[in-house]
Amino acid sequence: MPRPEAPRAGGPALSGVGGVGLGALHLSSASRPSEADAIAVLHRALALGVTLIDTADSYGRDDSEQHENERLIHRALQSYSGDTSGVTVATKGGMVRPGGAWVVNVDPEHLRRAIRGSFEALGGKKPIDLWQLHAVDPRHPIEACLAVAREAVDQGWVRHIGLSNVTLPLLQRARRVVPVVSVTNELSPWQRASVFNNVVACCEDEGLAFLAWSPLGGPGRVKELGALPGLEALARERGVSVHRFVLAWVRAVSPCVVPIPGVSRLATLEDALGAATLDLTPEELRRMEPLLPHRRRVL
Repeated sequence: MPRPEAPRAGGPALSGVGGVGLGALHLSSASRPSEADAIAVLHRALALGVTLIDTADSYGRDDSEQHENERLIHRALQSYSGDTSGVTVATKGGMVRPGGAWVVNVDPEHLRRAIRGSFEALGGKKPIDLWQLHAVDPRHPIEACLAVAREAVDQGWVRHIGLSNVTLPLLQRARRVVPVVSVTNELSPWQRASVFNNVVACCEDEGLAFLAWSPLGGPGRVKELGALPGLEALARERGVSVHRFVLAWVRAVSPCVVPIPGVSRLATLEDALGAATLDLTPEELRRMEPLLPHRRRVL
């Protein structure tokens, strides 16, 4: 298949990011593949031209596996026979997994330990390409959280700073504290809050990358894609799967948007990455709009 297209988002800080990234969460989830199969997925993604891998210190079954997904990615990069110098690994900190739950913890002391742990898990020899605050908590001002990230940049542990799961006001506050290069928010046919609330528009205007997590709706929604009236017909007309068509639609929301679908099987990897070179026409986008659910869930 064609390699992902040339860089399209993120300004000079993320100049190597292409049209579709790889979300690595499901490589360490409860239904994970074997390590050999997970590394095979990562190696194949790299061979197909993926230049962005999304992870987090909390990607695993529970707190006992903190940093495990990052270590897996590091092992895959170390064992890959090709050039990985242009690959951006984007990780996150600020969530913990007691008993497998997802709980926000952005206490500055926790973030300091988390960043150091991510730095070591990813090899400990060069700064983390992109570290992102995974979530926010009103008990800890975002300014205090990002002061920790700024310290990590000064210490040589982090190269660039991003945000995840934020509103426009929080993004604007954050940019007054540190240089922000990316936002990672949910964007899918069911969740377009970042469009309605102008987070995507701000990223486009300011040259930030918008990394779209769960672009197919996540495990709970992806099977519903085929049930959206008319969507299957649109995809069939282009000779592609519904999944590839929807990922192309997510890309079409803005030039700054890079979908990061979670892929854990070789069987679905190539189809997802094919969206990087599928450009929808204005007519297809016009026909797509009335097919979309119109819930405006606010972050």
